[in-house]
Amino acid sequence: MLLKLIITFSAAFAVCAACTYLVRSFALRRGIVDEPKLPRKRHGRPVALLGGVAIAAGIAMIALFLYATGWLPGEYIRTKYLIGIAIAVGILALGGVLDDRYDLKPSRQILFPIAAALAIIASGIGVTYITNPFGGLFHLDEIRAIVLWWDGIPYRLTLFADIFTMAWLLGMTYTTKFLDGLDGLVSGLVVIGGIVVAAVSLMQEVSQPDTALLALAVAGVFAGFLVFNVHPASIFLGEGGSTAAGFLLGTLAIISGGKIATTLLILGLPIFDTAMVIIRRLARKRPATAGDRSHFHFLLVDSGFNERQVVAMFWFVSALFGTSTLFLRGSAKVVAIGLIFSLLLVAMAGLSMKREKAERPGDEKGT
Repeated sequence: MLLKLIITFSAAFAVCAACTYLVRSFALRRGIVDEPKLPRKRHGRPVALLGGVAIAAGIAMIALFLYATGWLPGEYIRTKYLIGIAIAVGILALGGVLDDRYDLKPSRQILFPIAAALAIIASGIGVTYITNPFGGLFHLDEIRAIVLWWDGIPYRLTLFADIFTMAWLLGMTYTTKFLDGLDGLVSGLVVIGGIVVAAVSLMQEVSQPDTALLALAVAGVFAGFLVFNVHPASIFLGEGGSTAAGFLLGTLAIISGGKIATTLLILGLPIFDTAMVIIRRLARKRPATAGDRSHFHFLLVDSGFNERQVVAMFWFVSALFGTSTLFLRGSAKVVAIGLIFSLLLVAMAGLSMKREKAERPGDEKGT
């Protein structure tokens, strides 16, 4: 099994690295690039977009490889799951191409993640229950109905499960979309997340080797892309790649047996950061999707850290809390998630005050 895991990761890495090189060359020739026109963008030269195309191509090719070798499907990964994932990532890549080229409005951008989530739900992937960290289960599949039969397989509508799955996938999708502000940050987090999910899947009490293969395939794809995406990046994930990142991690969390808490620990820092930024924007009567430098990673950069240091810090926190899922159980995970949130609150408050003070020259006593 170890040899299969190594080959899967290596093949995914090589395939996506080659795809990224070709896509980058195409984007530069066609002028599909990110121009550093806005103040929050720090790259000093045009950088190739269409990263989502490279990610989608890598996912499709490694899925075909695993299918051709007979390593997938397996007990937990069915053929229709692979097809659903490939279609979903393709939809996100298409949306990314259109957005990278035509700068779509947020109201149109969201149509592609919604369609991708529907593709996942239609393939049979969904959250039917949530484990209560304090004991017991929350069942989400009590209201269900068969919509159609296809090739002898029933396709059901499970109301609460499908609603939760849609909300979960969209939440994960927009977490990495909003987080994608520093070179290599999101790509590296997906590599870490994929490896952690693979490790959890191989634990004796879980024992899902086919899920581990798929998780390492995703990690390998983003590792291959990361070669070109680390600072200074020569290609960006773009809309298609940044949305596919969270979407795939969210899907892996579902397939690996509803490891929602595990994924929350891996992406705990960016999830809470995204939630706080959205709340702050709405409180100031600004659109939730409005770009600015209020994210935690931007606050760190503005306080004096360089991009590589900030990215390394995010990777370290993600790896630390993600690895903790290998030995934390039940309520201990809730405590760890609460710890992430508390630390983020304190750090963001301190950095925000520091930046506001730096932007307010002179003594303002008596004003």
